[in-house]
Amino acid sequence: MCSTGSTEDILQQMSKLWSMLDDLSENDPAAYRTLIEKQMKEGAEFRAPPELDSCLCTEILKPKKGLLYINICGWKRVPAPQDTSRPLPVYTGKLETGTNEDQDWYTVLDVALNPVLLQESRENKAEINQVYMLALSFAQKQLGMTLSQEYRVVNSSPNSSPDEMHRRLGFQKLSSAPKQPNTAGQTPAALLQHISSLQSENQEDSAPQIICRPAEKIKKDLIQVISAASVEPQKPEYRLEVKTDAAGVPDSVELTVELPMVCSMSECQLSMSKDDVLLEVEDLYYLLVDFPKTVNEDTASAIFNKKKRRLTLKVNVL
Repeated sequence: MCSTGSTEDILQQMSKLWSMLDDLSENDPAAYRTLIEKQMKEGAEFRAPPELDSCLCTEILKPKKGLLYINICGWKRVPAPQDTSRPLPVYTGKLETGTNEDQDWYTVLDVALNPVLLQESRENKAEINQVYMLALSFAQKQLGMTLSQEYRVVNSSPNSSPDEMHRRLGFQKLSSAPKQPNTAGQTPAALLQHISSLQSENQEDSAPQIICRPAEKIKKDLIQVISAASVEPQKPEYRLEVKTDAAGVPDSVELTVELPMVCSMSECQLSMSKDDVLLEVEDLYYLLVDFPKTVNEDTASAIFNKKKRRLTLKVNVL
């Protein structure tokens, strides 16, 4: 009895809806077309793929050392937050791991948010930093990872092509683009059936479950640590040695700097005089070192070891 009553209620509601649309179609064709086209537009937006907004890179300390890349994406099917006191809707993709050309281990995580939220956050540096902190906090707490206190924004992650990102997020492209309906020549029933079929296809393309991360549940100390690291460059670990020749006379100076968050020499800026050297990596590292001996800066050479993430500078003594 309950099942029959429920079905009858639905049929009555549908019949009422058909009648209302029939009346709207006859009495106000322009408003009817506007309504249907609005529904079709919303359906098309829901079917739009996620788009990469930015990419974060940080170091994984546990359970296995490596690099974590977080692709921050905008996706229209992710609901916008209703207000700041409510949880933030987020889609996450499947974790993907691999090794780069230097055999370094890395992990890629895709995190999708409402694109309007990302656009509004871009207008305020503090707000976009909060978005980044949410993503990092999620990775650390939900995936069981211990992350470095430092992160940086990079151009891209490994395996970051649109198709690879769509695959991890569960987005499936349709074989062909939907045709725009001719609303003027279709009945309300035919148009609603077309809309219903689009909604069914959208349901099949559903992404992973939404994970709500209330801001108040984020560890305060984690936020403070990451925020400070993203603003204030750190002093890296280094070793300064004076090399001697066979007779024991000072011959050269060698500076070795550990740079675990640097991927290539192009990220480093070196400035040198005969008395000191300055190393800068934007938003990450700052190191000013006085030479123990006066050097000939014209003889300086620097090598970056990608595997060990170590910079070695050698310069002759005058």
